[in-house]
Amino acid sequence: MASIMVRALLVLSIFQFLPKVGDELDEAMRERMRLYAEETTQLRLLEQRSQEQSSSAWGALLFAALQHWQFWAVAEVSLLLFGLCWQLRKRSHQPESSCEEERSGSSTADEEKERKGQDSDDEGRLVMLIAKRIRGARKGAAYKRQVAEDLVSDLLGVFQARLANSFFPVLGPAIGVGSAFEGWNPRGHDLVYRLLVPLKPPRGHSFQLELGTGEEMPAKNCVRVQLECTCMRDQCVENMLCFVHQPEEALRRNQDSSLLSSLCTGIYLDAQKIARWFQTLVSSAWGEMTQWHHYSMKLLPSCRSCKLQLRNASRRFLVVEVMFGVQQGDSDIFLSSQATEAIFTPDTTWAETYAVAEAKFFRQMAKQVPQDTFHLKCLQLCAGILVGTSFSTYTLKTVVMHLLNTMPLESWRRKEFLLRLQDIMWYLRSSLEEKRLDHFFFGNENMPEDIILPPSFQAAEPLNLFQCLVQDPAAHATALRELEELQDRLTRLLFYGV
Repeated sequence: MASIMVRALLVLSIFQFLPKVGDELDEAMRERMRLYAEETTQLRLLEQRSQEQSSSAWGALLFAALQHWQFWAVAEVSLLLFGLCWQLRKRSHQPESSCEEERSGSSTADEEKERKGQDSDDEGRLVMLIAKRIRGARKGAAYKRQVAEDLVSDLLGVFQARLANSFFPVLGPAIGVGSAFEGWNPRGHDLVYRLLVPLKPPRGHSFQLELGTGEEMPAKNCVRVQLECTCMRDQCVENMLCFVHQPEEALRRNQDSSLLSSLCTGIYLDAQKIARWFQTLVSSAWGEMTQWHHYSMKLLPSCRSCKLQLRNASRRFLVVEVMFGVQQGDSDIFLSSQATEAIFTPDTTWAETYAVAEAKFFRQMAKQVPQDTFHLKCLQLCAGILVGTSFSTYTLKTVVMHLLNTMPLESWRRKEFLLRLQDIMWYLRSSLEEKRLDHFFFGNENMPEDIILPPSFQAAEPLNLFQCLVQDPAAHATALRELEELQDRLTRLLFYGV
């Protein structure tokens, strides 16, 4: 019990001790960091002594805590935490009198071992209670992911049979991306299951990627469609067209067979035309699907993707969004049909997406981390408090990916849950104060080997996701104020559940 109380006081005092927003940060920050270091040392010493000393040592701990000004700020939360732990022990153990009788014949060493086991058990129970709300939001997510994957896979199977001898893009196997397939969900039951379908050129065509420069906002990435000579290839295909050397009259009779004439604007692949083409295929093929017997399907409005709403007999909904991408070489980076954050995105502009690489990163982490690791619960808990602020879930995910890639994976176990939440908030604060948060995939020398990046990424300078704060002091001040609110929300969520 002493151990968990000290941990709670440590974490909460750190949250309270984080520097407030103001014009004079340097001197105050240095002074607070000095005081924080002193207090952390004292509290850690007290934690070690608390397990060896009797009840008088717990009184000394409280007396030491009273000497710090943060005590009054966290007293109410500490009392609530103490009451919660007392209730847990009361439910899981016999009355104290009977416990004393049972322990009367045991040795001193056994008593010490049992007390340590109880403290550890209490801490584990507290963390499990904290994670209970998160687990409820993720309930059934694995089943829904499987439904979404099976649906898109079956659709692609039907389309591939229909388009085998056409000049439309070749549809590759779908790749699950986003929080739903990474194992965390900040939006609860409003989750959208997103899958990216790679597009490859049909015979007689090739895709050439024209990548915009880093100064362009947004970057004007385009997919140029080029015609290739097929006169000497695919001779076994009857009536094979060559779009380079075929007579113009023959080409006019086969206009629908040309990718350029159907899904391009000029010589560039058109994201909106691709989306409308795929939506038409879904509508025509739905009656052939086995899912037709179990779900009613509705196409939701979407200009650059295909968004499906499924409803089962219990009137429960599942939303699946299919996006389209063109792979950069053999890397995990794609140009995606997904719209950019700009007010207007030209139909021929494709956004560079790192979603496939991110999903691959989290899958690799899931294979390497210990079984009781709470890194996804940390991410989900923090992402849930961002509503109403200028912080994006992508910013928070970037912070967690950096920490996962630099800290020992064993340090993300359940017993370190509160400390890892503290690390996430401190990393975000230090990044805000420096006005710099490096993109995870650009210029990262510690990139896991399984992640395949284009050579230009490895040689690039780190990309600053907080560059806008450098150019806008007002936005920087707002972000610092919002960080204080996030810290308050996290404390209330952990100990009050609101």
